[in-house]
Amino acid sequence: MFEYDEKGKVFTDVVHKQPLPALVQTTIHAIRGYIHVRPGERVKDELDRNELFLAMTQAQVLSAEGKVLHEAPFIAVRREQILWVIPLEEEPEHHE
Repeated sequence: MFEYDEKGKVFTDVVHKQPLPALVQTTIHAIRGYIHVRPGERVKDELDRNELFLAMTQAQVLSAEGKVLHEAPFIAVRREQILWVIPLEEEPEHHE
């Protein structure tokens, strides 16, 4: 549902999301920060959305050596540039 004010500004429903720490690899850099996922959904669900950009907060753009090149409270990553995403809360399983 949309609401309008007297100047024609559009107001939409707020979509609540949970921040999830993640490492995102683009075609050029790795970015460490938080991606935001709707409650009850998976990271894959967020990545599958038909939107041009993936929002990240508390972002650190990393060099190939892992050095922080840039920090920003918000960065919009073009989805077509994303190669992979690792949620940092989920520990990888170790097989021996």
